Amino acid sequence: MRAAKRLVVKIGSALLVDRQTGLKIDWLRGLAEDVVAAKARGTDVILVSSGSIALGRRVLGLPDGALALEQSQAAAAVGQIRLARAYEEVLAPHGITTAQVLVTLDDTEDRRRYLNSRATMETLLGLGVVPIVNENDTVATDEIRFGDNDRLAAQIAVTIEADQLVLLSDVDGFYSANPKEDPTAQRFDLVEEITPAIEAMAGDPISGLSKGGMKTKLLAAKTAVAGGCAMAIMEGSVLRPLKALAEGANRTWFVAERDPQAARKRWIAAMKPRGEVTVDAGAVTALAAGKSLLPAGVKKVTGSFGRGDPVAILGPDGVVLGKGLVRYTAAEAKAIAGHRSGEIEAILGYAGRAALVHRDDMVV
Repeated sequence: MRAAKRLVVKIGSALLVDRQTGLKIDWLRGLAEDVVAAKARGTDVILVSSGSIALGRRVLGLPDGALALEQSQAAAAVGQIRLARAYEEVLAPHGITTAQVLVTLDDTEDRRRYLNSRATMETLLGLGVVPIVNENDTVATDEIRFGDNDRLAAQIAVTIEADQLVLLSDVDGFYSANPKEDPTAQRFDLVEEITPAIEAMAGDPISGLSKGGMKTKLLAAKTAVAGGCAMAIMEGSVLRPLKALAEGANRTWFVAERDPQAARKRWIAAMKPRGEVTVDAGAVTALAAGKSLLPAGVKKVTGSFGRGDPVAILGPDGVVLGKGLVRYTAAEAKAIAGHRSGEIEAILGYAGRAALVHRDDMVV
């Protein structure tokens, strides 16, 4: 774990919030020390945190148990500001800037929103910021009902090409059965493949605060490992959970199928193009050297596509060179084709992105 280049950590509600006393500030300070240590090793850290509804319902005096959808959304609205402030207060003394990022699963499944989320997260990480990600529960519906921040964490991990994802939970790994109900249940230290037999072993949530049970964790694992990200499940109530994990605490690791970049490239390669972009000889040379595709190198744009859609990239002879996710609509791409990046604002009326297709969103 100490070798991780980019680490996503998901924190469950039961670890953060006590029904009687509220936020567990000592535990949060311990997690902050883990984040500081990881960043000192050169690791980018993203925290996907549950807890806004659990915090908000206590402030509002809402009862334990299931809440109506509008009550959950109200509790989230009250709790989100407190959750973000808590992370800021424990990390700021270490010189770490935090940012609140509110998303829904739609933001990672829609290509245009996906590109926006990815660009924002990459910029934050490049500036040394620790993003605190949470579902936007004030507007989400299905996400609240199913409570799967586990799956959201996996989606975020794949989006930003993390190589490791850690789910801090109230169980110390994946078991052959629910250990609270079956004393013969055995924990798996390592899962190299998520087979139908493994999926059949998933049970229901144990905690009264967290809603994401082992089934959602397995869904998260399937998403993560397919995207090149190894995933661990561990019991996270100790004061330095990531330190404990690195030192061999009980856990289950799910092995990644491939590295994150290769998985992303394979995903892009499998998409059906919605248009074509023909480039000049200079752009062909630049692409072969691993550069992004700039508008200046584009000779012709065909097809009807939106921002974030896949397009085929053709050489001057019409031969397909690759495929990528385009950062402009077809109309915008036609308008800026052949022009330098510095001219984009004058042509479109706003300062767009320099690249038409960024190298990270391209398979050549």
